[in-house]
Amino acid sequence: MLLDPRGPRFAAALTTVVLAVALVTGSGPLVLAQAVVFALTAASPRLGPYGLLFRALVAPRLGPPDELEPAAPVRFAQIVGLVFATVGAAGFLAGAPVVGLVATAAALAAAFLNAAFGLCLGCEAYLAVRRLTGRPLAARVAVPPR
Repeated sequence: MLLDPRGPRFAAALTTVVLAVALVTGSGPLVLAQAVVFALTAASPRLGPYGLLFRALVAPRLGPPDELEPAAPVRFAQIVGLVFATVGAAGFLAGAPVVGLVATAAALAAAFLNAAFGLCLGCEAYLAVRRLTGRPLAARVAVPPR
């Protein structure tokens, strides 16, 4: 499956806002809600809540993408985000705010890098592992002209 790379970047922007609010407020339930979003998106990047918002509200206002990206790196990045958000939520909810702050801040930093600069750390890690195991995967594929 190939994805419009602007969708995950939009999702990263929303994730950045959610995690920033959670970090400022120390809200374990909000970090847990973001963990659920990560889990749903890891299961299906096209059907994740933020992906659905992108396709319904943003994509119709944009032209077609110049390139597409494989879904596997995005899924992996969502799983990494899920791990950090789960640890963050557990920290906040269990009364260990330092654990909650550190894990949530790490997830926030990764989401911000993707939203602001298009650098998906989880995606890059996935691609690096593929290269190291001798199974390289193209990060992006050009869309054929219509």
